This record gives sequence, structure tokens and C-alpha cells, in this order.
Amino acid sequence: MMNATSLENPNSFESPKPFDTAESFHGFDPSPLSGAMSNARLLRAYLTEARFESLRMFRLLGFSLPFLVLPAALYLLFGVVLFGEAVRNDLAAGKFLFAAFAVFGVMGPGMFGFGATVASEREQGLLTLKRALPAPPGSYLLAKLLMTMLFAFIVMATMIPSALLLGHLPLTFAQCASVTAIHIFGSLPFCAIGLVIGTRASAKASIAFVNLIYVPMMHISGLFYPLPKFLRSISPIWPSYHLQQLAFAGLGAPFYGRTAVHVAVLAGVTLVLTALSIRRLARVG
Repeated sequence: MMNATSLENPNSFESPKPFDTAESFHGFDPSPLSGAMSNARLLRAYLTEARFESLRMFRLLGFSLPFLVLPAALYLLFGVVLFGEAVRNDLAAGKFLFAAFAVFGVMGPGMFGFGATVASEREQGLLTLKRALPAPPGSYLLAKLLMTMLFAFIVMATMIPSALLLGHLPLTFAQCASVTAIHIFGSLPFCAIGLVIGTRASAKASIAFVNLIYVPMMHISGLFYPLPKFLRSISPIWPSYHLQQLAFAGLGAPFYGRTAVHVAVLAGVTLVLTALSIRRLARVG
């Protein structure tokens, strides 16, 4: 209770003293693990971020519908409707078409999902807000990465039944599993390419820059048709070329080069471009 002395002299009130020890704050135990998240909570935080990022991109129908529907639809158009009889009589052609549209399907979500959205969110200040939130390090980029891999899995989940049931492509379970894993992890280099664009281009220019790489990569890498000799020599500069060769290997079809070289190129592109982008984000934001 306040006494008369305190009412006469308001300056006599003493400010509360700070806690001298952690125990004085409700018996808090200052153990080394008290300020750190447990592994289970850390994993849950990463998965929650990835879940909401995936839901957000699924709800953007202008993003999700083209990338999830077009690969299988175009494969059925060319491999069944237009050239179905020729493809059924030529197993190599059927595998070529399947690999081409599967690679096409996993390129887009990574390049546009990182390139356009990162640039837009960076300009809107979302990346600055993310730094102020108590989120685990790297959760923003990891969420987009897992979203892209989920999209790649769904693309393959539509491509394989289309090839087996309508395209009459004889694939074993091992080949289906192998080619699915190849394309899921093969989407990572395209995420890195999109991230480089998203960390440097403006929101309005990012889509144009993505298309400047995306469209030539589809055609000059020989994804859909054989290239003339003078273009075949430069096709290995594109990640899509190496992913397609790995897809041929997973399907048991003839392919160029060595598997280890294709894996090394895709891994190198992913690591180098991701490191440059993270360095850019750390310096500029």
C-alpha cells in the first residue's frame, strides 16, 4: 500500500530492479538447452513453413495448373493423339517423348517459383520481415525448395500413369521409381537458376529474365527434337540436357556421356548458383 510519504514525494518510488539471475524469473533454469529449439520442434518449424508455402502456390492457379497439368497433357497430345501409332511401334521414340515432357514439367516450378516469387517478395519487404521473425535459419528457401520437389513428384505421378495406361510404354517398377527420383532431385538446378534471377532482378523484370533462359533451354538443349550438328556441340551447357540424359539412363534407353558427369554438372550448377544467391541475400537483402 502507498503511504503518505510516497504521495507527498512521487520521486520516492523506486523502479523495479532487473533480474540478477535467471532463477529469479519464475524459477527459470538457465540450462544450455533452454534457449535452443529441440530437433523435433526445429523439424516441425521447417515442415510447417514448407506446408504453407506449398498451399500458397497450389492456390495460385495461374502457377499450379500450367505446371501440373501441361506436362502430362502435352505428352498425351503428341505421344497418344497425334503420333500414337508411331510411338507404339518405336519404343525409343516413346521413351524420348516421355523423358522430354518429364524434364519440361520439372523445369518450370523451380525457375518461376524462385525467380518470380523471390523477386516480388524481396521488393515487398517480406525477406526483411522473415529475418525479424523467430524462424529457423534457411526456412524461407528450404520451404520453396520442398515446394518445387513436391511439384516435381506430382508431375511424375501424372506422367507415369499416362505413359503406362494410355501411352502403352512398358516401364518396370524399378524404372518408374528411378526416373521419379531423378526428376525430383533434378529439379534442384532449376531452383538455383531461378534463385539467382530472383535475388538480382526486379519483380517486373524477373519473369522476362526467366523466360529468356527457360525458352532457349527447352529448344537448344535438344529436349524435344534432335539438333543439327552445330547446336549439338553447345547443348551440354544447359542443365536440361544433363537431366534428360539421366532420364534416358533411368528408362533404360541409350544416352550420351557418363552418368557421373551428368550428376556432377547438375550438382555443381546447384551448389555454385545457390552459394552466389545466398551471398547476395546476405549482403544486399
